[in-house]
Amino acid sequence: MNKADVLKEFEEAGALQKGHFVLSSGLHSDTYLNKSIVSMFPDRTERLCRALAEKAKEAFGSDIDYVVSPAMGAIIYGYETARHVGVPFMFVERIDGEFQLRRGFSLKPGARVVVVEDIVSTGLSARECIDAVRETGAEVLGLACLIDRSNGEADVGAPMISLASLKVEAWPADALPPHLLKIPAVKPGSRGTSQ
Repeated sequence: MNKADVLKEFEEAGALQKGHFVLSSGLHSDTYLNKSIVSMFPDRTERLCRALAEKAKEAFGSDIDYVVSPAMGAIIYGYETARHVGVPFMFVERIDGEFQLRRGFSLKPGARVVVVEDIVSTGLSARECIDAVRETGAEVLGLACLIDRSNGEADVGAPMISLASLKVEAWPADALPPHLLKIPAVKPGSRGTSQ
């Protein structure tokens, strides 16, 4: 699956959106990739995650023990990718603002983990998830994501692969371009940040 195929999945699902969006990072953008809409369609999700699993095995080797994703948005994609890799899946969730394994999930020291994200913009959630996995003593082989919005600029603290990489502009709230000043902002993400 190449970049055009990935973006076509988003476009055909109506998930490549234009407007004025406040991203989970707090930055503003005129383009939003709504992975939640994509995940409404099991066939699209299966195709994307099968391709991501294949790419992860090529990049990180076939000795993957677990796939771990940050809650909430990446859970579906992490689970489906783990299914195609053929390994168990678990997720981290925020407790007092920090990602932790809960619900009986645990990793043994030395376990080989691939972290799966949906969309990487600044890489903050990915870095926090990777840190939480490393705190268990597990080894993070790398991060696999559907789309890298930073076009390779985000530093997630581990090797990163993506099905598609593109540069989507984003601006701080106090430095919006004129075309965004005319449009009311919508906050589609789940992380609680201020506008």
